[in-house]
Amino acid sequence: MGFLDRLTGTKHPDRGVEPRSTEGVRAALLGLNGPEAPYVVRAAAPAEGADLVAEWRLREPAWHPYFARTQLDRTLRIRMRLLPAARELRALDEQWKVTWTGGTPTLVLEREYSRGQVTESSREWTVGRRADGRLGVEEAARFDAAALKDPLRDAVLAAGWTWRGAVFRL
Repeated sequence: MGFLDRLTGTKHPDRGVEPRSTEGVRAALLGLNGPEAPYVVRAAAPAEGADLVAEWRLREPAWHPYFARTQLDRTLRIRMRLLPAARELRALDEQWKVTWTGGTPTLVLEREYSRGQVTESSREWTVGRRADGRLGVEEAARFDAAALKDPLRDAVLAAGWTWRGAVFRL
């Protein structure tokens, strides 16, 4: 793995993994969907400039309590393009700030938008009294891009394709 691969988040499959067809990779990624997953992988709309899109289920009312409980303050969308000739998938991350109004999320597209490779995770902690009266530290909020990105990357690598993070454009 070279310096640029580290910079862009590029990962190559293990040696000896037989590459699947384009439809096999697409099926593997769409197969990550499920009722217990807090994200959805879907076919991209023509205007999105990608083949597939993965994003948090933030807009689905059934998932509002989950994201409100974790106090999600950012959302991540990964646009993916399949390149069959190179046997690689190019991924571009987009991140927005989220504000909550009475239990409903609202995307704020102001200054907090970022595009490229999101690799960050953040945690917020609170200090307070526990049930036994002693002071304690408790995790209040968590954001981890890997919770969405890792299953996607693992599915692509298991299919024998390269995961290439796009820094500038798809």
